[in-house]
Amino acid sequence: MMIGGPLLIALLLGVLVLLVTWLFRKMKWNKVIRMNPSILTLMAAAVLFYIGYVEVRGFKGAGYLFLSVCLLLFATAAFIIAKKPVR
Repeated sequence: MMIGGPLLIALLLGVLVLLVTWLFRKMKWNKVIRMNPSILTLMAAAVLFYIGYVEVRGFKGAGYLFLSVCLLLFATAAFIIAKKPVR
C-alpha cells in the first residue's frame, strides 16, 4: 500500500495533466497557457520531494518520493506535448 497508493494517485493526476495539456493544444491556445499544467505539476513534484526527503523521512517519506518522481515524469511528458507546434 505504501507504493501502490502514491503510484495510483500519480497516475490519476498525471493522466489529468496530460489530458488538460492536450486539450489546450487542441484549442490552439498560447504556448504559455499550454505549458501551465506542466509547470504547476513540476512545482508540486518539487514540493512533494522536499516534504518526503526533508520533513517526513524514512519509509513514510518514500511514498512522497514515489509520488514526486512519477509526477515529474508526467510533467516532462506534458511539457513535450505543450512545446510541439500547433498546425
